[in-house]
Amino acid sequence: MSQLTLPQPPEVLNSELHQFAQSAFSEGNYASAALLYEQLAEQEPDRVHYFWMLGLAHLLSGAEAEAQLIWMMPLAEVEAEQVDQLTADLMQVLQGQAEQFEAEKSWQQSWLVRQHIREIAPENIPNLLYLLRLGINLELLNDEYILNLKIVDLLRSSPGLDLDEAQLLQAVHQVVDFGYPDSQTIAFAEAAMQHIHDATAVFDILLEHAYQLYHYETKGAMELVAFYGKLCLPYNESHPDTLRLLAAAHTQIKKYSEAIDYARRFRDASILLEDKIAANGLLGGRLLRAGYCWEEAVALFAESKGYLKQLFEQPQEDRDLQPLLLSQGFFYGYFLEDNPAELRPLQNQAAALIQESLRGSVKELLEAEPYQQRFSAPVIQSARTQRKLKIAYIARFMRQHPVGFLARWLMKYHDRDRYDIYTYHIDCKHVTDFTNEWFVKASSRLPERNNGYASARFDDGNNIGIAKHICEHDQIDILVDLDSLTSYKTCSVMALRPAPIQVTWLGLDASGIPAIDYYLADPYVLPESAQDYYSEKIWRLPQTYLAIDGFEVGVPTLRRDRLGIPQDAVIYLTAQNGQKRHPDTVRLQLRVLKNVPNSYLLVRGLADEGMLQSLFNQLAEEEGVSLDRLRFLPRDPDEETHRANIAIADVVLDTFPYNGATTTMETLWMGVPIVTKVGQQWAARNSYAMMTNAGISEGIAQTDEEYIAWGIRLGEDAQLREQIALRLKQSRQTSPLWDAEKFAREVEQAYEQMWDLYLQQGRFGWT
Repeated sequence: MSQLTLPQPPEVLNSELHQFAQSAFSEGNYASAALLYEQLAEQEPDRVHYFWMLGLAHLLSGAEAEAQLIWMMPLAEVEAEQVDQLTADLMQVLQGQAEQFEAEKSWQQSWLVRQHIREIAPENIPNLLYLLRLGINLELLNDEYILNLKIVDLLRSSPGLDLDEAQLLQAVHQVVDFGYPDSQTIAFAEAAMQHIHDATAVFDILLEHAYQLYHYETKGAMELVAFYGKLCLPYNESHPDTLRLLAAAHTQIKKYSEAIDYARRFRDASILLEDKIAANGLLGGRLLRAGYCWEEAVALFAESKGYLKQLFEQPQEDRDLQPLLLSQGFFYGYFLEDNPAELRPLQNQAAALIQESLRGSVKELLEAEPYQQRFSAPVIQSARTQRKLKIAYIARFMRQHPVGFLARWLMKYHDRDRYDIYTYHIDCKHVTDFTNEWFVKASSRLPERNNGYASARFDDGNNIGIAKHICEHDQIDILVDLDSLTSYKTCSVMALRPAPIQVTWLGLDASGIPAIDYYLADPYVLPESAQDYYSEKIWRLPQTYLAIDGFEVGVPTLRRDRLGIPQDAVIYLTAQNGQKRHPDTVRLQLRVLKNVPNSYLLVRGLADEGMLQSLFNQLAEEEGVSLDRLRFLPRDPDEETHRANIAIADVVLDTFPYNGATTTMETLWMGVPIVTKVGQQWAARNSYAMMTNAGISEGIAQTDEEYIAWGIRLGEDAQLREQIALRLKQSRQTSPLWDAEKFAREVEQAYEQMWDLYLQQGRFGWT
């Protein structure tokens, strides 16, 4: 067979036998196809296409050795100059068949074909990239798999390769997502990035993907986000979004030093006022989360206030204020000072600018007839006559999170005969059992929804799409934001006012966004004077702004003997995150300890352990407290254990100017006395409000001196502690704090009154 004919297109090879062979092959009947192609090869031995297809049929039948032998036959009978041409033709046939299998998602068959392409052309990197992806689809990818492909060595040794950069980037993010932190996965990603020069594509693909991963909030996802950020950084060492993401991700994985370093670099790279404010907030927040450098955080905050005042004086046309919203850059002042009369007006004005910026970017949506029609007088007036009032809750944190633990009880007791209850889960990549049981299934039933409930997930966080869904599709009457300042996504949705009445509850303090009408509080958590500096109308519920039926409690893991604490010693506990560890309050806690002999202080909470210990040790030495009276505890493995371990304390010492909230509720539920200092801002009055509603006044201090005095008294007076514990136990049957069903009725009455006011005032315009 000295002269072989290169294969003709299928339409030329149209003999009846060939058609039968093609049909058998396409139907996956490879054994029959092999017999037919063998006949064709015998009849027309000059047509190598039959040999290629015959080999493919044998390969896919499981006869790999026969396939290789058949493919070698034509190559062995031609002159040397024809071998390369025939090999290229065989590669084209195999490549085409692999692509056909991939289009059909026949991953195993494609993998088999591409493995033989690799044997023919082991340095064909595009084919190796496909094999990496197929390894993911078939769950074969591991260090050994990547090593066998030798793709890392090829990428490292050939700096001038002409590769499809988009394809290479896609392979990087797919391989890293599947295999991180395996060593060969990391090696492949780093080697591949040497061949990518398009910075825009890097940021569009890898950085955007990293931002999406960030919302998973698991440790594994955060480590992956940090890795992606480091891959992107060489393409622009001062890229603000990359530096911001790296700072945030390293905070989540508790690498505080690195987080602070990236935040500093973000600050240095910032030029516009809004970026400087956001950068200062990011850096200040990282410093506080680490639990140290309070003086620097205070200075940054003072600088940000000056920047903010300058921003108010500048023209706002075409100004993108998303960085302010994204970082919540101005609002970490809650941890630094109790000064709402100054800070709330600044926050309100900043929130108004952010809302204006957001609305300007979606003007067409807001002016469209479907959106405007929702707020027309006839539609609003008929809402209660034709159907039940629709109440919706929107949040990222309707899960095992303080917001989820507290909000679930209201969901449980809502009267679904009178109201349709909706839940909107933002950045919810997957629904946990907790979320499903307490929130999804607690939503009203809607058979037309995929899950059968009035519950929707929004994974992409598109505020415009979410607003349209709420306004035009579900036509919600009252929309309640559970996250407030803790989530820029919910803030951005609320700013577009998709519902006639909008309310803030839980989360952090009210956001100040003008489109929010009401902020749910109680007679204690905000003083009467607070309305002077809130843009939202403070709606005070009769007794408490929060009520639950209780907490799940696990088995305690802390023991006095294992902590080296005598059985007759007094144990104080402070269990808050690093940003709540104001040095002034730490000093008060240490002065309590100093004045109560045979007492110990347990310190627990999120922070850099070394930095937090340094802060306490330094202040303890200054206050004359022996360091052996301090115990630094790791985080508990779960919430149930955390609550059980509170019981080891004789007294819990609260933080200021940001009190405990969920932690205070848990402490009261466990029957442990608390010492708290009352301030003016919402964050400084939570413990006071909760203790008052639980019927406890002992431990509530108005001054530093009272805080120390109560700490000493409760430490020394075991009988008083026992009385408080007994009253707290009895309060479970009497306190409004532990009556979630009654609370639900009070909240519903508030919603009714809000709706009646809305109708009476005729506020049907879009504001």
